[in-house]
Amino acid sequence: MKPRIAVIHGEPAGIGPELIGKLLAEPDIKEKADIILVGDRHVFEMGMRQAETEWSIRELDKNDQTEWGHDAAYPLLSMSTIDKKSVRIAQISEAGGTASLRNLDRALDLTVRNDADAVLFGPFNKASLHLAGMKEEDEHRYIARYLNFCGYHSEVNMLDELITTRVTSHIALRNVAKSIDVDGIINAIKLANDTLIAAGKTRPKIGVAALNPHAGDNGNFGTEEIDILAPAIEMARGLQIDVDGPWPSDTVFLRGRDGKLDAVVTMYHDQGQIAMKMMGFDRGVTIAAGLPVPIATPAHGTAFDIAGKGIANLNATRKAFDILCRMGANFRRNRLAA
Repeated sequence: MKPRIAVIHGEPAGIGPELIGKLLAEPDIKEKADIILVGDRHVFEMGMRQAETEWSIRELDKNDQTEWGHDAAYPLLSMSTIDKKSVRIAQISEAGGTASLRNLDRALDLTVRNDADAVLFGPFNKASLHLAGMKEEDEHRYIARYLNFCGYHSEVNMLDELITTRVTSHIALRNVAKSIDVDGIINAIKLANDTLIAAGKTRPKIGVAALNPHAGDNGNFGTEEIDILAPAIEMARGLQIDVDGPWPSDTVFLRGRDGKLDAVVTMYHDQGQIAMKMMGFDRGVTIAAGLPVPIATPAHGTAFDIAGKGIANLNATRKAFDILCRMGANFRRNRLAA
């Protein structure tokens, strides 16, 4: 089933417009998904110039999304979120953050109305988002609030077919141990399992990374593995999830790299991020997992140092598009069957 993906250009001053310009010039995009563009036409056209690509745009009436994907042009739900003179390449700005948020809002509206099955966004700049008034810690929490979603959700990182979830995220390292509990570990395991099933895995294999060196060495280097991690893993197995561990964090990613695991559950932010980025920084994808609709973006950020130069690597954006094709198709199939 062909998914319908809303695509927004992200931070106008970063590499997002260029990446979208490159992505939509790929020859098989229309075969894999129906696309609707959401954003400012001049920013998409700027992205094409940066990427040295060219593809056609057909502007839609704001209330008409019924014919998109039926001709050679990409349909555009045209927005007016930023004027040309306010697009200042490689600069943090309130204008750039406002454009990012308003286009994201409109794309999310399409999913709420069942006019889109997934959202792909070019990288955002968090400083610009906060200047524009975003109160939340990051765009994932912003999306949850916008959708009035109160369930468990978290950022998931993906590299090729391997994903990571984490029990704690943007907190000081000194606070990690006291922030880990059985419920948090089970939630992170379930999120990994559910995300992979949504992407087409029938029975994902999940490994849990230990907190302490050598997985605590039977309590010599800490007892969290004995007191918290092991009981949580056993409870998750009771939910019919294929999960094991805790594994020393300096070896568990070798199992993931070698295809023996589909997911690694980590205890803190950098425990997973360092490993994933070392294995393939230019292919990493961030999934806003647990939310009511599939949403993804390349993991590398706005890359102001190369913005506007036409040298941005498409790999991660292409990977984000490909995973959304799988997740969006499953999402649409399930929604139609409901």
